[in-house]
Formats: sequence, structure tokens, C-alpha cells
Amino acid sequence: MKLSEFKFDLPNSLIASYPADNRDEARMMVIHRETGKIEHKAFKDIVNYFGEGDVMVANDTMVFPARLYGRKEKTGAKIEVFLLRELNADMHLWDVLVDPARKIRVGNKLYFGDGDLVAEVIDNTTSRGRTIRFLFDGDREAFTKTIETLGETPLPKYIKRKVEPADKDRFQTIFASKKGAVSAPTAGMHFTKQLMKRLQIKGVDFATITLHIGLGTFRPVDVEDLTKHKMDSENFIVGPEAVKLVNRALDSKSKVCAIGTTTMRSLETAVSATNRLKEKEGWTDKFIFPPYEFKICNAMVTNFHQPESTLLMMACAFGGYDLIMKAYETAKKEKYKFLTYGDAMLIL
Repeated sequence: MKLSEFKFDLPNSLIASYPADNRDEARMMVIHRETGKIEHKAFKDIVNYFGEGDVMVANDTMVFPARLYGRKEKTGAKIEVFLLRELNADMHLWDVLVDPARKIRVGNKLYFGDGDLVAEVIDNTTSRGRTIRFLFDGDREAFTKTIETLGETPLPKYIKRKVEPADKDRFQTIFASKKGAVSAPTAGMHFTKQLMKRLQIKGVDFATITLHIGLGTFRPVDVEDLTKHKMDSENFIVGPEAVKLVNRALDSKSKVCAIGTTTMRSLETAVSATNRLKEKEGWTDKFIFPPYEFKICNAMVTNFHQPESTLLMMACAFGGYDLIMKAYETAKKEKYKFLTYGDAMLIL
């Protein structure tokens, strides 16, 4: 398929600036692949679509405050540093994005807070990318605490407002336990502890995998021929408990529901030769776009995504291109909210 086939007009008015007041009261569009039927529900109605023996798989990555604001030595120019990935914990080496990039050169020192944290630029990686080393004497715990204090919740730039204290909690899922993501697995943000309990009472099992989301998930596709696009690699783990629960559901012909595109990518990366889930740990750059035969999941929760995004492409691969694109036009007419803090879609 071609990139241009995933183009649609997304009005700014439909991009959510804030989440629903209560996580599970976001709107939810339900799409039935076999019949093409589209329903309009609240997210908490998801309990009506799952039952005994079904499994939901969530991403338990935790977002850390990856956006730092500092000053450049000598000039005092303001700079933004976005922490992407820790390269070496002992040396405090990080891959980062800097803005404005043209002012940040190898050898520059950057100061954060009242000089509480200093970093030195040691390499250029891309036009905006740099490798920096934090000059920090304390242990890992003290360093993490300093980043927590100085860093800001990394809301996407398309949310045109300042970060607020409430975002620290709302930009995480209730599953979050393993720190390492620079963006939240947004489909999971609709779940509450109460909703989980209601699903568990019905006999639904929950499993978790870990995929630490980097900015590569959101990198624009800039080639018309999708076979030429390469995803950034992201670190993931599919452990034994998830394998056991998912394979049991597959054997009993129950539903296996991926909560979000990152979960789906992890599961589809860890498939055995017999189309069962297997334990796997490492890096995945799997790019899923139509046509694609899914091996593990027969249900999926996702949000409404940007035009021409790899996330929309995966939704189309799972739900069927024509049906999902029709659903997106319906979502626009019905004023569903899009993107990170927006509404949900359940594809069955």
C-alpha cells in the first residue's frame, strides 16, 4: 500500500487537549470486522464484549519525565533536551533530541535547574540528535531522583498547552511499573482499577508485556512506498506469565485482546513457528501495515491516530483498510476526540 492512502483531514478541534474526567468514561467506538457494524459506547462498556477465558494484554512500561529545560554555557541561551534512551548507566550517557539544534555543538556544556545538573555534548547523531554525558557524582538512585525533579511530563507537542500537575498521573496507565518510555501506551490509559476488577469478575485474565516507547513510534513516514519505511527499534520483553495466559486462551479459542499498538507489535514479534506466543526479549523494529496476517490477537483496543501514521496503518491492517477508514470518517462526523488524550476504538 501507499502512504497517500492513509491521508485524511484531521481538524485541530478534534485533537484532545485533556483526557476524559474519568478514564473509563471516554467514548469508545466498537467495530465488528465480520459484519462491518459500528457501535458507539463508553469505554466502561468494554466489559460487555469479553468473558470467561479471554485475555487482555497490556504494556506495563512507565513514562519518565523526559523533557528537560536548561541553558547553554556562556550564552545562557534556553534549550530543550528530550531524553530518548540511556546508553550507559555508569557514565550517564544518553541519546537525546535538542532544540534549537543549530546552537548545540559537540563540547558545549548544558546547565539544568540552578546548576543542579550539568551535561556535556559529546557527539552529533542526527540533525536534532545528540549524545550527551551528564556530569553527575551520585549513584543511579540519586541521578534518577534529579531527573524526576527537573524533568517535565513529555506531552506530545500537538497538545498546545502547558504541562499541568495532573498530567503526571494521567499520562501513565494503571499498568505502568517498568520505567523507560518517553510516551504513554495511550490505549491503556482508559482502564481503571474498578474496570479491571469488573472484567476479572467475568473471568477475563490480564497479562502484561513491556515495550519502552521511543519517539520512533511517532516518526513521520516519508516514503510513498511503505515497504521502504524502517521503524526505529524499541526495547521489549514478553515474559513467561504472558506466554502462559495467551497460549491458554489460543488453545481454548478465547479472545486475545492487545491493549494498544505497542502491545500488538510486541506480541507479533514473539511468535513461534506454530503460531503460538513465545518468550522473547530484545529489540523490535516490526512495521505492521496492510495486508498483514495477525498470528496472536483477535481483538484490539486503540485510540484514533494521526493521518499517515504507522499507528493508523496497524489499525487498518487489523480491522481492514476500508472499514477502518470509514470508521475514521464516522469518528470525525460524531466528534470523537483523537490522539493521546482522545477516545478509544475496540476492534473485534
